[in-house]
Formats: sequence, structure tokens, C-alpha cells
Amino acid sequence: MKIKRPVETGQVIVYEITGIAHNGVGVGKYQGFTVFTPYTVPGERIKAEIIQVKKNYAVAKMLDVENGHSQRVNPSCPIFKECGGCQLQHISYETQLALKRQQVVDNLERIGGFKNVLVHPVLGMKEPWRYRNKVQVPIGIQNGRTVAGFYRAGSHEIIEMDQCLIQPEESDQAVRLVKQLADQLGITPYDEKKHQGILRHVMVRTGIHTQEMMIVLVTNGESLPNKKEFIQRLHNSFPQMRSLIQNINTKRTNVILGEKNKLLWGEPVIYDHIGSVRYAISPHSFFQINPVQTEVLYEQVRKYAALTGEEVIIDAYCGIGTIALYLAEGASQVYGVEIVPEAIRDAKVNAEINGYTHVHFEVGAAEKVMPRWLEEGVYPDVVIVDPPRKGCQPELLDAITGMKPKRLIYVSCNPATLARDVKYLQEQGYYLQEVQPVDMFPQTMHVESVALLTLR
Repeated sequence: MKIKRPVETGQVIVYEITGIAHNGVGVGKYQGFTVFTPYTVPGERIKAEIIQVKKNYAVAKMLDVENGHSQRVNPSCPIFKECGGCQLQHISYETQLALKRQQVVDNLERIGGFKNVLVHPVLGMKEPWRYRNKVQVPIGIQNGRTVAGFYRAGSHEIIEMDQCLIQPEESDQAVRLVKQLADQLGITPYDEKKHQGILRHVMVRTGIHTQEMMIVLVTNGESLPNKKEFIQRLHNSFPQMRSLIQNINTKRTNVILGEKNKLLWGEPVIYDHIGSVRYAISPHSFFQINPVQTEVLYEQVRKYAALTGEEVIIDAYCGIGTIALYLAEGASQVYGVEIVPEAIRDAKVNAEINGYTHVHFEVGAAEKVMPRWLEEGVYPDVVIVDPPRKGCQPELLDAITGMKPKRLIYVSCNPATLARDVKYLQEQGYYLQEVQPVDMFPQTMHVESVALLTLR
């Protein structure tokens, strides 16, 4: 039986935006049917044209705001609506934080079944711009011209830009110069459709506290014409540059970095600090994008860990050891496990840099390594997980609950999988005490959360 929907493509409707989806798009109901409209604010009444109709929802483009929200602001970026990088520049920062907290609350209630959980106000930034310490900009060709910029939302069409307001100015300058030099020195831009050309991406990593800069040229092969002049001109323009690397990526893939790095100039790593802990950062290192808020996040983890100096800690998704090492000074023993060998190699280097001898890192799947540690007599007081967006595997959660740590700290970048996993953990005997969201990515809908669970 064909379902009659109250809207059709091309129809103009007037309806109220009642919420915001995980991707930052406004959502409301028209005659009981869900309609999504970008660049809106919950509480607004808008006029919109239906551009797509699906089985259970429709997508519309806004034509006019009939009753605007007091917290609607003019976006600072001129290409905000074209570029897919930010979703919330049209909303005041104060309201962005409130919407992110509500996203956490809604997921805990809807997916986890939790009522009246203490979810604190989001810890935001004093200056929510120019915060990213890693910039990855695709290079391409349009109408015979070299272009650099971010992709249009949902596409691989490059929107050309001269600057990005959530990136440091020196990173913007570096990308502009690389693009200019590529044109001057015959380094052809990459054509994704034909899989031809040389320069695919420019990555710039900066140490916010050390001011050190790394520039990575991602190329489709080993060739780099006029390499000597290219290096010299970059070095002359950026005295803070400590590392210039060519990364080779010859695959037809959306993955930015290839496996092979060639050091063109300087050192293979740069350094930065989180608190008092020093970290070495390579092109492939997983290092938090927003170092100012990373310290806020890690301080919250330390607060929930309630360390006295006697505790044994396990970091079950340790990466390059950032959280494990940040807490190491206050613990008797720290164990980190990560399935990526390169990350563990970096973690061991970082432990050595900081002189920590009571920290042990191991490569492997946490759900397999942790039961063996338990057999070997490792009884953690605190377990920390910081999984990817897909959350934790049930096998890992079983391994954690089998160790019966007094406190479990779940750091999440996805409120939906956080709610799912915490619901499972509560069934295994853990109690969700509270959640502290942290704004790691201002102007976007992403929110990081730190949840404290204690053994019943």
C-alpha cells in the first residue's frame, strides 16, 4: 500500500524548527512528517521549499525566516554555507553549547533509557576560533586552475578558500604558499577522477605551545619537481618550520595519508605539550585537534580518576599515550593498550621523553590483552576508554567489567554510542554518576563527553 506523504518535491511549507540533528541540521514536523532544513535554529518558524522526499522524512531548503531566533547571528566565514567544515556559525556560541548539552541528554534518554542523569553545562572556549592544530587541505584542479580548499558538504567538489577561521593564520599562510609554489615550480595538482597529477593534499601541524610547524606534502608518487627550490622558499617563509615531509599516497582512496614518509628537511617529528607532558608528533600521530580544550578534557578525566598516587590505571584505547601519560604522575602503575602498532611505538617514545618508567604500553586488541593482564595480576582501580565514533565492542566492555575497576571513565566523541555502551555497562553492575561535555570543536555540532561510572 502506497503511503500518502503530506509533502512533495517543490512544495513550499511553513513550519517550526523544534530541534537539531547530530549533523547540525534543523528538524521539525509538518503535519506530523519530519522535515530537515539546514542553517536554522530551534524555535524558529521558517518558510522552506521541499527538495527531497524519503520514506520517513523530507529535506528542505530555507526560503525565509518568518520568526527568527534571538540567538541567530551572521556567520563570520563568507563560504560557510558552501563549505562542509562548520555547521553552526549561524548560531551564537552560547546557544551552540546549550544545543550540544541537549544532544547528550537526548541520546542518554532515548538510547540509554536514562532519566535525570547529571549532565553538566558544556565546558566551552573563551575564544572559539583558530583552534585547530592540524590542517588537511585537498589540492585539485578546476577549469585548468590549481585550487585549494575544503569539500562541499556531501561531495568531493573543492570550495576554494584563502583562509579558514577555525585554523591558525600561519597554517592558512602555509597552504597558500604551497599552492603558489606548486603553480610556479610545475608541481601539478591531483585530478581525482583521472588519478593523475602530483600534489593531493597539504597537511600543516603546529605545536600551539612550542610554535613548531610541520608541513606535509601528500603526493601521488615519488616525483616532486624543483624540490630544492621548493624547500628553500618554504624554509625562508616559515622560520618556525621544524619538519618538511613528503608523504607518498598512490592509491585511489579517500584516506589522506599513505604509508610512506620521506623527510625533505628538518626533523621527522615536532613537539607540543598538554599540561606538563611533552609529546612527539609525526604525520600519522593521533593527537587531539584542539590542544587548549584537550587540557580541559584531560583535567576532567583526572578529576574523575580521583588519584592518590596508589592507583593502577588502564587506558584501553591509548593511541599515542596522551591520556595515560597525562595521568601517569598521579598513579603507581599505568597500562595502555592499542591495536595500531605505530601508535604504541609513539606512545613508548613519549613515555621515554617524559621519563616515565612505570608506564607499560602493548599492541593488541584490548578485549584480548586485558584478560591476560588480569591473569598476570593486574587489578586496575581505574579504567579509561576513549573509543572511535562506533564506540566499544561488547567483548571489550565484558573484559573491563570482568576486571571490576572501582571507577570507569568513558571519553566519547559520539553521544549515541556513549548512551548505548553505558546502558550495557549499567546492566553489568556499573552506575552512571555524571557526564561532563567538553566543546572540542566550536562552530560544529561535534561534542566530546566524559562520563563517570562507578562499581555498584
